[in-house]
Amino acid sequence: MKWLLNSFVLIWVLMSLPAVLVAQSSPKVRVLVLTDIEADVDDAQSLVRFLAYANEFDIEGLIATTSTHQRHRLAPETIHRLLDAYNKVQPNLLKHAKGYPTAAELKKKVRKGLAVYGMEGVGEGKDSEGSEWIIQTLEKPDNRPLWVPVWGGPNCLAQALWKIQKTKSAAQASQLYKKLRVYTISDQDDSGPWIRKNFPDVFFIVSPGGNYRNATWIGITGFMPGANNEVTSNDWLAQHIQQGHGPLGAEYPDVAYGMEGDTPAFLGLIPNGLNDPEHPNFGGWGGRYELYTPKPEPQQPSRPMRTQGGELVTGPVSGTETRPIWTNAEDTYSPMKSSRWGRPVVADTAKYTSTQVTLWRWREEFQNDFAARMDWMVKDYKGANHPPVPKLNHPDVLKVKSGDIFGLNADGSSDPDGDALSYYWFQYPEAGTYKGVIRFAPFQPNLANLHTVVAPEVDSPQTIHFILKVTDKGTPALTRYKRVIVQVSPK
Repeated sequence: MKWLLNSFVLIWVLMSLPAVLVAQSSPKVRVLVLTDIEADVDDAQSLVRFLAYANEFDIEGLIATTSTHQRHRLAPETIHRLLDAYNKVQPNLLKHAKGYPTAAELKKKVRKGLAVYGMEGVGEGKDSEGSEWIIQTLEKPDNRPLWVPVWGGPNCLAQALWKIQKTKSAAQASQLYKKLRVYTISDQDDSGPWIRKNFPDVFFIVSPGGNYRNATWIGITGFMPGANNEVTSNDWLAQHIQQGHGPLGAEYPDVAYGMEGDTPAFLGLIPNGLNDPEHPNFGGWGGRYELYTPKPEPQQPSRPMRTQGGELVTGPVSGTETRPIWTNAEDTYSPMKSSRWGRPVVADTAKYTSTQVTLWRWREEFQNDFAARMDWMVKDYKGANHPPVPKLNHPDVLKVKSGDIFGLNADGSSDPDGDALSYYWFQYPEAGTYKGVIRFAPFQPNLANLHTVVAPEVDSPQTIHFILKVTDKGTPALTRYKRVIVQVSPK
């Protein structure tokens, strides 16, 4: 009973405390996209979504490149066509959020690499307007990292790095390398492994090799046991993205192989309270990744495929990684199910463990968010839904000792549309160093906005990540997050 009394006392104290402002608005992430657009329709799909979130980024460039699937063709004209469609909806998007750049601004940043495959485009005399643009962007007097989501082959980036190495002092080059944050959708040519080997200081996220079935990013698309597969179905895409959502939605092509295989390269950059781009091991909409040197994939015969030009080729194969990279990690997850009576959501009894789980566990939430953005293109503010605003009444980093009682308080969270809110707190064990299960206080289901927790006994300093999901009851239901990192020290 003493434990229960202490819990209720702490709840009363926490509810009585004034709100503490702990989060400041962060500067936008700088993003420069490399895309082998037209190699598969999924690049165009991803670009539609990317433009729906254009207000969240400082877009530094959109560069048309090649890949193993499109070795001798570039298609910047498709980028321009999609920007023309974006131009027609951008004024309406501004009714919902500030910061959407004009299409004219973005068109000035469209470039192209060389129409050659992989390392054929790297070396003396292989500069392109794309590789030069990358160098100019890195050289800007801007200390923010430059994120380069690579949807195809990165030989344009490889050439930029090659030239920097040849023309800059070691100190100058090092400063430019340290600005880079690269995420490649597997290896779609041989220049990605070359970059990782020759530029060990470059921050690099990848599921290495060409064996896509093992890649984290696959979790965005296709049928995944345990995932909400309805929200990636053709019917869902037709209803929520393609039809009745303006000129840009009409440009979203039907699925050929898989929906938006390139989107995970930027999903983790969207500011939603969960994503932390500088910490891929924290997990987020783009998946979760850990820093280590992976073993080579088992060699499997590469199935020949035909490129857009009819050339019969095989995809890149795995090599031996020479240094740690941010790569595949596993989560174990039990999906939440809707309940008609009692608690509105309950955990499924089934558990799923894989690298793809780190991404598909958020699928319903990021798909609903995309659907809302598409509504913004055609509806006025009152006719569309907007994400809730979670609020913490304490710092987002708490320092405690073993056995201490601490609180998690989201009282004061709000919604700009006045929608009712649902709360869900949970521990994310894979994101922290402490792997034990933390229980909330008795009689406090994790569907409330306030909780008390007892810090576990530890022998060495540990971190525990708690995630708050705040979901509104609008249509589509939208979710935003807060992450609380608890640092536990021995008593």
